[in-house]
Amino acid sequence: MQNSEVFILAIESSCDDTAAAVLHNDKVLSNVVANQLIHTQYGGVVPELASRAHQQNIVPVIDAALRKANVQKDQLTAIAFTQGPGLMGSLLVGSSFSKSLSLALKIPLIAVNHMHAHILAHFIDEEGFDKPEFPFLALTISGGHTQIVKVNGFFDMEIIGETTDDAVGEAFDKSAKILGLPYPGGPLIDKYAQLGNPKAFAFTKPKVPGLNFSFSGLKTAILYFIQKKKLENPNFIEENLNDICASIQYTIIEILMDKLKLAVKETGITQIAIGGGVSANSGIRTRLKETEGKYGWKTFIPKFEYTTDNAAMIGIVGYQKYLSSRFETSAVVSKARIQF
Repeated sequence: MQNSEVFILAIESSCDDTAAAVLHNDKVLSNVVANQLIHTQYGGVVPELASRAHQQNIVPVIDAALRKANVQKDQLTAIAFTQGPGLMGSLLVGSSFSKSLSLALKIPLIAVNHMHAHILAHFIDEEGFDKPEFPFLALTISGGHTQIVKVNGFFDMEIIGETTDDAVGEAFDKSAKILGLPYPGGPLIDKYAQLGNPKAFAFTKPKVPGLNFSFSGLKTAILYFIQKKKLENPNFIEENLNDICASIQYTIIEILMDKLKLAVKETGITQIAIGGGVSANSGIRTRLKETEGKYGWKTFIPKFEYTTDNAAMIGIVGYQKYLSSRFETSAVVSKARIQF
């Protein structure tokens, strides 16, 4: 379906951020996100509290996105929403609202896989950012996922490597918790790592065959290391925080890069794109960019606001699905786990 004036309202509610965006074709007119600060006191996302907060936030967030884009509801061409994966209660808030608005406005409804959206965020028309060409490899790294995906087309993707246990984002957050840092701890490890020596402490990289990842053993190794050092010196963390964070971050980045290098060797594909919340990590972004000169790769790093959960990435998938008439009826169901 071709239409030069496609206006997509996109809604994202997979976890603890309520987000709405308006796209004109592949260009973002607005991208509004409401964070839920209540979870910080619990050290992680509480699903019931998240879904309640979505109910409170969704109308104001959508209203703000439309006003910022200067687009009226009757100008919208389609509604795109996150179908999954995510927290079921959170997903239901977004899907229910999307279905109702789609029916009321008599416009198409488009369901989007959250992980596809992290990958295809690279196709948002953004000044100063190149778009990858098919095929390319995508490293999707977040609190719940760690995957290497071979992307042959907008709707032709194959997971060629994934975590066998914990995701990389969880490894960052749990390591931060071991160090006594508040939630979410991943960004704090990144912050302190920039001030420390990445070779100060050595952590063993897990030996996992093929392109798969494992982070549970690394978390355990960090826990035992900190417990041992604190017995020797109760002030060990405070006195060495920057170096500890730098060493943890260095080890995690090495694990990711080792698998990426193997994926390039096995596929022959040298275009690499990253996506997901952990792709906001400065160390990962810097290390990936260095590969262009070192290995001759062409790398694609998304604009910072498109790394964490946001609705603009849902909107770009919605736009591509609109062009090929991939619509849903109101019978479509949200899925906490969804086939990639």
